[in-house]
Amino acid sequence: TRAALLVESATTRILIDTPPDLREQLLLAGAPRIDAVLWTHEHADHCHGIDDLRQLFLAHGKPIPCYARPEAWRRLVNRFSYAWQGNGGYPALLGGQAITGPLTLGDIRVDFVDMPHGGISSAGFRFTMGGKKVGYATDFKQFTPAMVTLFRGVDLLVVDALRRKPHPTHPHLAMTLDGIARCNPGHSVLMHMDSSMDYSALAAELPDGVEPGYDGWERHI
Repeated sequence: TRAALLVESATTRILIDTPPDLREQLLLAGAPRIDAVLWTHEHADHCHGIDDLRQLFLAHGKPIPCYARPEAWRRLVNRFSYAWQGNGGYPALLGGQAITGPLTLGDIRVDFVDMPHGGISSAGFRFTMGGKKVGYATDFKQFTPAMVTLFRGVDLLVVDALRRKPHPTHPHLAMTLDGIARCNPGHSVLMHMDSSMDYSALAAELPDGVEPGYDGWERHI
């Protein structure tokens, strides 16, 4: 399935991105309730499952708070205007706003960094809760100093590693491993990998503290 993440504390559950197979992912994760949604960027593989938030809206009982960086927010609201404005007697599903600074969602603090991704930016996030920190970085074409600053020393870093060969808009394996070494997280998991990245081969060669992810991967910190 496409890239998405749930970050959960004892009281708060945040969804990052709404990929086209979101309904399947949420059912498998056993997540009938979402407190907030964050989007990394507006590309189709990260947002075109947005209508699957309708059932979560019904469970939530009110529009779900949603957040994205200003340009991504503008494009998402324009593309899926019915979700924020309602249509044909159907109510608005979503609320929220563009983010320009750190957020506090329930008991989770969210900090972000803008990452270059082709001709646009993708937002990387750091989640802090109960003294623990989780970093999430997908869809970027270089590991910038600002990313290293945000993710340095996190307990867990979930990070894009599309393939072994360089790619014009995504990190390749060597770039990601170099970025991990610079950030020195407690543990790292690779995600957003294409079909050339064999799980068993990667698991056998990755350095200590780094593992390949898979659908349904979980870690408690």
